[in-house]
Amino acid sequence: MSRFFEPTDRRLLIGAAVLLVLLVIAAALLGPAQVSGSATLPSSYSPAWGGAEGAYLLLGNLGYQVQRWESPASELNAPAGHTVWILADPTVAPNADDRGAIRHFLESGGEILATGSTAAKFLPGASAFTESTPWEGWQRFPALIPSPLTRGAREITMLPPENWHPHSLSQVAIFGDPKTAAVVSWRFGGGRIVWWAAATPLTNGGIRQPGNLALLLNSIGPAAGTRVLWDEYYHGVRGTLWSFLAPTPAPWILVQFGLVLLALLFTYSRRQGPARMPEEPSRLSPLEFVETLGDLYYAARAGSSAVETAAGRLRFLLTHQLGLRAGAAAEEISRSAGRRLGWNQAALSATLDRAERAMRNPATSHEDALQLVREIHAWIARLQIDHAQNRKENK
Repeated sequence: MSRFFEPTDRRLLIGAAVLLVLLVIAAALLGPAQVSGSATLPSSYSPAWGGAEGAYLLLGNLGYQVQRWESPASELNAPAGHTVWILADPTVAPNADDRGAIRHFLESGGEILATGSTAAKFLPGASAFTESTPWEGWQRFPALIPSPLTRGAREITMLPPENWHPHSLSQVAIFGDPKTAAVVSWRFGGGRIVWWAAATPLTNGGIRQPGNLALLLNSIGPAAGTRVLWDEYYHGVRGTLWSFLAPTPAPWILVQFGLVLLALLFTYSRRQGPARMPEEPSRLSPLEFVETLGDLYYAARAGSSAVETAAGRLRFLLTHQLGLRAGAAAEEISRSAGRRLGWNQAALSATLDRAERAMRNPATSHEDALQLVREIHAWIARLQIDHAQNRKENK
């Protein structure tokens, strides 16, 4: 990985991955629960036989101000106008704050339509009863007394409870039979509670039974001016992360953070200098080059050419150093080098004469050519040393 990413790149990628994981976890924990098609919970999200999506959509079509409630009861405010909170077979128990908020909601004029025995934990003055199992079948219950809840509903159909007999005198059984009550209603403060033994009349499968739709509408009241809060919080549904953050300054903070992050990404660069083409190293080292060149001279039997090259470089360096013309004779070069550089005139002259004879003789042997080239390079090295010392003394 280090071949493709620098340390700063890796830190940026790791930070982005951690942020993504945190967002996925938050979405999983705070996102709304998905109700499967086979769920028997009377949820407004469920189109199943035991779900209640049909009743929820019907209320909206009839003109009710209906909405899903995905917050705890502690956030129920004093109702402004006619407000009904539908609590259908809750599966999550309330805490003390929730129960206090429910009492305040009722005392302020709010109404609750509750179903199932588990609703007893929410309703003040209520006591739980035993519910029947779904496979025991529905049962019809006639109206017991005249009431606004019985308008258009001489009887209803629902899962029967087992010997439900409210003990409080304020709780009136509206539907039932001699063995058990099926629908109970009572006043609390300025509000009202309607409690069904089962959610059957508002489910997708039960709302079509005679009297059940009329019971639902009678329990809620007229559509004009009525606000209906269909609880999903106590079915386990929670508001999304966005719904929680939307009323706060958090969205604007996230937007600003995103703009800063984009600016950093667009301005980030790994290059610290001008762009250059990558340098391609030579495939041959200097020693390999010398060996290759020597092999070429040897194969071509061109010893005289090697001597000519070396001698030409020595003559060029000496004439340049001594201030002589380019075509100066070997004797003139040797005499000037002996006088100005202190060299052995006879030895230098002998080397130059032998080099000139070897250059004119193509049959010069490899051994003689090698010896001459070595002598010439020795003179060149001496000239470079003398030149370096003179420059040092002049400084």
